[in-house]
Amino acid sequence: MSPDDRDVLPPSDAHPYLRAATAGLRHHTRTLTAQTSADERARPADRPHLDTLHAHITALHRLLDQIAERTRPERPASGRHLATAHARLWQAADAVHAAFHLLPAAAPGASDCHPERLPEGPPVLTICQRHLAASHAVRRKTTAADLATPAS
Repeated sequence: MSPDDRDVLPPSDAHPYLRAATAGLRHHTRTLTAQTSADERARPADRPHLDTLHAHITALHRLLDQIAERTRPERPASGRHLATAHARLWQAADAVHAAFHLLPAAAPGASDCHPERLPEGPPVLTICQRHLAASHAVRRKTTAADLATPAS
């Protein structure tokens, strides 16, 4: 067996981490659903929760970008659909980032996002840095018209 053969996984084991992430999201959704049905007043999302969700969306955004780049040369039609999904994921990340800043902060004024300076600290620091890095990647590959087009 050559070293290259060891790196090739059977199709059933090709994406174990992606399947695990999906299972984790399903579990989290079920947990939230159970809490909502058990409590009359379910707790709204908090800033750390949205920070974690934003991290997941931006990681998925990067993955979809790489998949679209690899698919586009051989399968242009599929690549266009993946590029559309890439733009929609960015819109989702942007909306989560905006929602994060609308939630109450521990200190007054700490919820403001100032791209011209570093945010005050976690989780504002992490979500804003991540969002800024993702926005630079989006601007290199997506037009403003693509981002302004509503999802159909």
